[in-house]
Amino acid sequence: MPGAIYAEGLVKTFGDVRALDGVDLDVPEGTVLGMLGPNGAGKTTAVRVLTTLLQPDRGKAVVAGIDVLAHPDQVRRSIGLSGQFAAVDEYLTGRENLIMVGQLYQMSGRDAKRRAAELLERFHLGDAADRTAKTYSGGMRRRLDLAAALVVSPPVMFMDEPTTGLDPRNRQALWDVIQELVAGGTTLLLTTQYLEEADRLAHDICVVDHGKVIARGTSDQLKARTGGERVEVVVHASEHISIADEVLRGFGKGEGTIEPHIRKLTIPVTGGAKLLAEVIRELDARGVEIDDIGLRRPTLDDVFISLTGHAAEADENGGKGGGGAVGRQKKGRKGAEPGEPVAPSGAADAAEAVDAGVTTNKEA
Repeated sequence: MPGAIYAEGLVKTFGDVRALDGVDLDVPEGTVLGMLGPNGAGKTTAVRVLTTLLQPDRGKAVVAGIDVLAHPDQVRRSIGLSGQFAAVDEYLTGRENLIMVGQLYQMSGRDAKRRAAELLERFHLGDAADRTAKTYSGGMRRRLDLAAALVVSPPVMFMDEPTTGLDPRNRQALWDVIQELVAGGTTLLLTTQYLEEADRLAHDICVVDHGKVIARGTSDQLKARTGGERVEVVVHASEHISIADEVLRGFGKGEGTIEPHIRKLTIPVTGGAKLLAEVIRELDARGVEIDDIGLRRPTLDDVFISLTGHAAEADENGGKGGGGAVGRQKKGRKGAEPGEPVAPSGAADAAEAVDAGVTTNKEA
């Protein structure tokens, strides 16, 4: 039985650019799928399709048990979305922004005010609650946008690089909120460039490149694909590099690397902590003084580089720099593609946005 988020063979092209090239996804209910990939890999395009902001050229998508193409209005009532850029009305206060969203979701005035107060405190915006959003810093606007995405607790959430621009304290606060949502049964698709974030939050991770899912598994499974353990040594003196290299090659299971400018040597090994102790004893016996030594496992950074082989600089949609902005983007702005839906902007247009089928916590 398909999960809460299901996609099969999604294809989306923009001119000569194939942003999605047969993407398949299946996210079980109450779990987090972390979607990783270089800029321009297709992550934001996939989110747009699954949240009804774009129609795929081919393929099937089902969200919360509802066919995205056949019943987009029903899908919109069942999801929450926080896009890459903060979608707040700068002429309303932080509190008014959240109350407006609550009322557009047909919450009572009392409930909307209560929920707004809770979220303002949760995202450390209580002191600025009654200031207009145009006086907020970029990070504050981002937090307000995330709060707006959580005014209601939909069964399925999409977060497109939600913590970009947040300081460590507020990033941690959002992680806590996400974990609480998922513990309560919410299903989440999370795109991120922070590999630590995917490691911390995602039950499953898929790596996307050139519009295709090129790998999928748990964090540990993906790390295992990249390779085993490695010993990293920083010697105290440059003249000891050659001796340390000779010692490590005696224990290694592959080619090592040397970074002379920081006196660091790395080599893949097997044997765990027992082998590390042997390496230390041998270095000591050879008179090599070390500043640091450790047994390292592959990180998601290693996985990312190993699988993609690069860090693309081009944005999606033909490298036009839009970076996934749809929500309040007007035609003629950089990044807008012919035929893409463009939601209205401004407080006066908020109700029109809902009537038009664009969620109030849309991308900006």
